[in-house]
Amino acid sequence: MSLTPHESEYLEKKIGRKPNHLELQIVAAEWSEHCSYKSSKKHLRILPKEGKRVISGPGYDSGVLDVGDGYVVTVHIESHNHPSAVEPYGGAATGVGGVIRDILSAGTRPIALLDGLRFGNIEKDRHAQWLFKNAVRGIADYGNCLGIPTIGGEIEFDKCFTNYALVDVASIGFGKKENLIRNKAEKGDYVVLIGGSTGRDGVGGSQFASDKLEAENRSAVQIPDPFIEKLVIEVILEARNQKCIKAMKDLGGGGLSCAISETADALGVGIELDLSLVHTREQNMSPSEIMISESQERMLVITDLKKLDTLKKICDKFRVPYSVIGRIKSDTLMEVKLDKNTVAKLPSQIVANAPLLDRPSSKPKYLGNIEKIEKPKVPKDLSQTLLRMLSNPNIASKQWVYTQYDHEVGIRTVVKPGNDGAVLRLDNGKFLAAKIDGNSKHCYVNPRDGIIGCFDEACRNIVCTGAKPIGMVDHLQFGNPEDPEIFWTFKESVQAITDYARYFEIPCVGGKVSLYNETNEGPIKPTPLIGVLGLIDEKPLVSQKIENGDLLIILGITKDELGGSEYYEYIHELVGGKCPVVDMRSSKKIQDAVLELVQQDTVKIAHDCSKGGIAVAVSKICIMNNTGCTISVEKIPSEKLHHDELLFSESHSRFLLVIQPQNEKQTLSILKQRGITHARIGIFSGKDIIFKEKTNTVARVRVDKAQEKWLNSLGELVTHG
Repeated sequence: MSLTPHESEYLEKKIGRKPNHLELQIVAAEWSEHCSYKSSKKHLRILPKEGKRVISGPGYDSGVLDVGDGYVVTVHIESHNHPSAVEPYGGAATGVGGVIRDILSAGTRPIALLDGLRFGNIEKDRHAQWLFKNAVRGIADYGNCLGIPTIGGEIEFDKCFTNYALVDVASIGFGKKENLIRNKAEKGDYVVLIGGSTGRDGVGGSQFASDKLEAENRSAVQIPDPFIEKLVIEVILEARNQKCIKAMKDLGGGGLSCAISETADALGVGIELDLSLVHTREQNMSPSEIMISESQERMLVITDLKKLDTLKKICDKFRVPYSVIGRIKSDTLMEVKLDKNTVAKLPSQIVANAPLLDRPSSKPKYLGNIEKIEKPKVPKDLSQTLLRMLSNPNIASKQWVYTQYDHEVGIRTVVKPGNDGAVLRLDNGKFLAAKIDGNSKHCYVNPRDGIIGCFDEACRNIVCTGAKPIGMVDHLQFGNPEDPEIFWTFKESVQAITDYARYFEIPCVGGKVSLYNETNEGPIKPTPLIGVLGLIDEKPLVSQKIENGDLLIILGITKDELGGSEYYEYIHELVGGKCPVVDMRSSKKIQDAVLELVQQDTVKIAHDCSKGGIAVAVSKICIMNNTGCTISVEKIPSEKLHHDELLFSESHSRFLLVIQPQNEKQTLSILKQRGITHARIGIFSGKDIIFKEKTNTVARVRVDKAQEKWLNSLGELVTHG
């Protein structure tokens, strides 16, 4: 049981008696951190959730945004961290399945997936390699079987994730506004369980995910079956079209316990169900096993007598199992029966709403001196340093990963993985851009500025496609919230996201909190993740081929901000320094200017500067276009910096624009009018990437050598160890 003495006392007081064993199991599942958000819910209330496009936001299975012409997009993000650390293939695969059903719950078809992955030091840790390889395979197999493209994501390796894995999956749905499930129910309506059979896999999964990972509890890991999920999707969408669904919820964390109690509470009704009617995979399952099993590919649907037969026929047509397990009542109780005997009877409002906690917080002591570090000496050979940076697993190309995903299925993908942001074609002639970003190194050095930087980077990536951000989701991943210092970093992150979202008017339409991310090695670094959606009314910026003589323009200022940078940590093994800080006013001006230039069709390529700094950003443009470039470093707008700082600083709000010479005058004029700090810093030609200060070469690498390091390093690590 995961109820604390205080919670047990609270429950007894609320229901006026001692709960029986099954009732305790039901409540323990729903009141687990994973399901109830009892530590975080109070603080999440400050997030801005309203906007002109928001139809529904946090608190539902998925957020819904109006994209015009009678269409909506839905979005949700979930994690499967503990299960993926124990069994990476199944854990990651079922994470995909769960978030897809969240999209389905709104009555929309899932059209895309994105993933955010975290593992230990893949260069030195064979176990991290194994976890990485199998988690990617699980995501790929599940998504590919369903025919839903994985269009983007991001990956980070850090020793704080040793013997652990963070697997975040976001999903996007699309549909007509008129087909949204509005969730209502009346006395006498039927409760139908549709999809996979209920088994003993995933029993107690929510409690398992709400504590420090100390043992490999494989029984708490669910078993994926993408083939039944594919059929469930088609059943639900046809049932939606036939108006068979009055309300719907997927069975995720906590299984039937949470689905029943949360549905009854949200609708203000009672639900009576009979466990003997549930279709099960195994014999002699106990009532508590049936109630808290987290077997996958299951949906709870409420329908009325008039549509019940139609719903059954649709299930039969697709050969999807179903059980009519209960009825809607006029009271507000969830009553669980076994045959005709009542085995649990609880107020749904009590079960669905755990007592919230007001946890203490205090600023971590380590932050007191983290900025005060002795700067490293400038390497003698910055050319070799740049090649090392390009082979750094956090910077190297992730093509080994995304080539395993079928990112073109569904024929919507216009801008594919490997670019700043992915772009999908919508049925109303518009385009949707999507990107997720995170940076645990920055967030460790400065939790507030680190997460604002993640948010800003995701927005910059969206802007690079020509899209205007319209909504965001967050995924907040931290260690044990009972530690006041860890909880302080969580609260800082929520406040920081709130401040940025309000300033840029980007509503939060959903999210997830994952706590207790710890192993025997200790807690993970603060690892919040931000996903941003952007809308393009006319056409996206699809990168064009660079020609000799094309020019490189930089927007923004490069500063002495290398704290948490890949350069400090990967090259010098140095943790600390000043974290990059976002000036929101300046960033908004720059983003608006880039959007204006993209919409005027004067830009061939727009690329943001992030991990690895200018040197890496320029190199990636050259690598992907198989062309050289000469950069005059003295022209880069910057503070007074050493050459290594200038090349590898990860200051925010910087963009690189590739333009044709004939567009230079117009481009620079717009930037000047808008008061944007900018400079023409380079010209493309040849087969070398050259950084020079007047006549002196600072760094020089051949494009083919850079390609080899950047393109092959990650795949070689995984395949050869």
